[in-house]
Amino acid sequence: MSGQVSWVGLATSLALVVFAAAISWWQRLGLQRQVLWAAARALVQLLLVGGALTLLFAPGRSLWWSFAWTAGMIAYAGDVARRRAPEVPRLAPLAIAAFAAAAAITLGVLFGLRVFPLQARTLVPIAGMMIGNSMTAMVLVARRLVDELRDKRDEVEARLALGQPSHLAAAPYLRIALRSAISPQVETTKATGLVFLPGAMTGLILAGVPPVQAVLVQAVVMFLVLGSVATTTVVVAVGLVHLVFTRDHRLLPLRSRPQR
Repeated sequence: MSGQVSWVGLATSLALVVFAAAISWWQRLGLQRQVLWAAARALVQLLLVGGALTLLFAPGRSLWWSFAWTAGMIAYAGDVARRRAPEVPRLAPLAIAAFAAAAAITLGVLFGLRVFPLQARTLVPIAGMMIGNSMTAMVLVARRLVDELRDKRDEVEARLALGQPSHLAAAPYLRIALRSAISPQVETTKATGLVFLPGAMTGLILAGVPPVQAVLVQAVVMFLVLGSVATTTVVVAVGLVHLVFTRDHRLLPLRSRPQR
């Protein structure tokens, strides 16, 4: 296999989208329009990104454009996190700081230690995987921590009344939130290779890369994701504790999660 998909092949694969919409219609789920719209939107977005990356990866293009692209992804991801969890105070700047910290650590290790060569076609995709896979865990830890502190306000205020500083009073709930956010990625890491074959490995094998080399690349990506999830969740959780308490160690009012 050459690793290339023709436009005819792409059009043929759309039959699977129609099949998913047909199942929704058959079971009266009312999701037909959402399925078709999601597929069409994803295709347009991917084609636009593919065109932009073609320009970004052109020979002779300055690497600074790739760094600018990465910075743009981080800024946009911070806004997406804010919109997904509007009840979390000042999540956008926290998310941006967390993504920046994760990028400095994970990309610094991979490129600084020459695991991958620092090029546009390695920097942008790896940064995208780091941000995309950390997003869900970041929103989860922020929501869970706010829920814990709001629902158990009496316990938190009792700890504060006994003289505990805010970071100690919030510590048990912070640990609960971190476990709930990091555990899914740990379980996914443990199941990789036995229960499912990850996307990066599958894509490389379909493109004709030898399986062992594909496994090595996938292992690096897997460790990248695990490290970035741990970094972003800790930065967001610790930063959020500082935001929801005043300097004199009082818990601020916290909003409930909006109903959908």
